[in-house]
Amino acid sequence: MNIPADHPRRKSLLVRARLSDLAREGVVDPTGLIAHGRGEAFDYLMGERSTAPAMEAERAAAAHLLRARRPVVCVNGNAAALDPRNLALLARTVGAAVEVNIFHRTEARMEKIISHMEAAGAEGVLGRSPDSRIPGLSSDRALCTREGIFESDAILVPIEDGDRAQALAAMGKTVISIDLNPLSRTSAAATVPVCDEMTRALENMIAYARELKGDEAGISEAIGAFSADRCRRETVEAICASLMSGYRER
Repeated sequence: MNIPADHPRRKSLLVRARLSDLAREGVVDPTGLIAHGRGEAFDYLMGERSTAPAMEAERAAAAHLLRARRPVVCVNGNAAALDPRNLALLARTVGAAVEVNIFHRTEARMEKIISHMEAAGAEGVLGRSPDSRIPGLSSDRALCTREGIFESDAILVPIEDGDRAQALAAMGKTVISIDLNPLSRTSAAATVPVCDEMTRALENMIAYARELKGDEAGISEAIGAFSADRCRRETVEAICASLMSGYRER
């Protein structure tokens, strides 16, 4: 795709082109393109930056993953397409397992996503042979592995489906979502709702994890000071402020 270097939407267009290419390859389901566009709209409203509440959530997310006994980074098609390298790097940084879990599941598509993640540096990716189910889900997203999602105590669910986020929370897990929409069921269900573009969120979480690793006092402070309800409210306020700052009467 020939996009001029000075095009104001260059980064966004490159991401769209990558998603489109991976949809043709079978990594991304075509409906995932719609989901991406919906999320991107919220990023516009936030000014395409990591807001203060997003940064606080990312710090709390890193702290929870470091504190967890069995953390898991969960991956679907869109997440694998958007930033597989930082997903793999975050998992290595916090000592988490990586598991692929998708709604539109076929064995061929699972293999493509897992192979895509492994090529980006993820090790021992789970999901090929599910042996457990998430209670309360009737879709194929219920299929999971016992050593991964089922027995996890903290789970990162980027680009998430609300039903599964609610089901994981009902299992008593610490659910960390990456969802640009602060009003979604996913954000409402999450212990730590990260409302940020995925690459920015992952880069911030990796930086915070490196900063907090071994600092038990810092980990406790990041977790204890965080409020999901306040974070979501402040994210909505940040969107409103961004909208008004960009408005100019003619």
